Amino acid sequence: MTVPIEHSTDTPARGFGTLAVHAGAPHDPTTGAVIEPISLSTTFEQTAAGKPVGVYEYSRSSNPNRDNFEKAVAALEKAKYALAFGSGSAATATILQSLAQGSHVISVSDVYGGTHRYFTRVAKAHGVTVTFTPQIEVDIAEHIRDNTKLVWIESPSNPTLRLVDIRAVAEAAHARGVAVVVDNTFLSPYLQNPLEHGADIVVHSVTKYINGHSDVVMGLAAFNTEELRERLSFLQNACGAVPSAFDSWLAHRGVKTLHLRAKQSSINATAVAHALEASPHVISVNYPGLDSHPHRKIALRQHRDGMGGGMLSFRIQGGRAAAERFCQLTKIYTLAESLGGIESLVELPSVMTHAGIPRDQREAVGVFDDLVRVSCGIEEPEDLVHDIQQALDKAVKETAAAATNTSNGVNGVNGHGL
Repeated sequence: MTVPIEHSTDTPARGFGTLAVHAGAPHDPTTGAVIEPISLSTTFEQTAAGKPVGVYEYSRSSNPNRDNFEKAVAALEKAKYALAFGSGSAATATILQSLAQGSHVISVSDVYGGTHRYFTRVAKAHGVTVTFTPQIEVDIAEHIRDNTKLVWIESPSNPTLRLVDIRAVAEAAHARGVAVVVDNTFLSPYLQNPLEHGADIVVHSVTKYINGHSDVVMGLAAFNTEELRERLSFLQNACGAVPSAFDSWLAHRGVKTLHLRAKQSSINATAVAHALEASPHVISVNYPGLDSHPHRKIALRQHRDGMGGGMLSFRIQGGRAAAERFCQLTKIYTLAESLGGIESLVELPSVMTHAGIPRDQREAVGVFDDLVRVSCGIEEPEDLVHDIQQALDKAVKETAAAATNTSNGVNGVNGHGL
């Protein structure tokens, strides 16, 4: 049995940081423990058949740690309800599985590779088709059909950091009875609350900023209607893609410092983005915190204080070879997938997170072989800027020297011509 809990905040405070610390975090009534205990039990005693001692029966259906974590994130997303899943991909799959066979979905083109994979290779197996568009605010009306049930947005998008005017899309979609989902992973509830801009569902890979410590894989969906709660919680229980009690406890621990981490990551990314923009080794920078970003006005409307967040991407001079070498030469940034942790990461989307997307489709939305994605952690900004600059300088110079040597060899200058 899934417990129908309305995940409104249980504290009178309204400041984000206060909510992050206290929402869904009651002191243990038995011991007075300030931090909730981990409830590892998979089953709960019943006083008679069908009459549990409390609200819990079986941990797949509901668990104290998961409930408390859901309450916390719901409060931060300004939602009535939230449901946690075993991963962000599980949250995506559950939402798509809630659609009737034959349904149609409209999605922004530059989405996370895993979302693209689900849309193109899994959703069609249960009769759901997806149309991708690079300019969803412009042409959404043209794509809506009688069987369109959902619009899927990432804002910022992964990895090109394009923004979408959520309210404009929601108004166009709602006029035709179509629901809107916003993947808010790149910004977190601290920087953006999509439900306030008209979205119906907001999803997160909790693995990223919400947990923030690179030690939990989890997803979440937040929303405001009882109809969505009934539909999605039924699938959450029936499909069983739920997080463990321990992971729920860890993620709840992580969310308590979200406001501090997200703010510092944004400060750091802004410093790095300005340094990249000034570098002769960089072709272009994608960061919504820069005035040069084409959607900067949207950031000023939708993001807290117009902040750009902790994610950015850039194209490096020297092509893929220089991009790969850059990722090998950073000393503070680690070459690894994922994002949103306290530590800084770099990766090449074309061969890592977005490798499953055909090249022509990737490049159509700006994911070139020379594109580097950067996740800024909470280290000192001066150290991150210096690390980026030294790696850029070495990578571009080494790549250029290697290209010159190869060219000379081919032409016989070094005695090794063909």
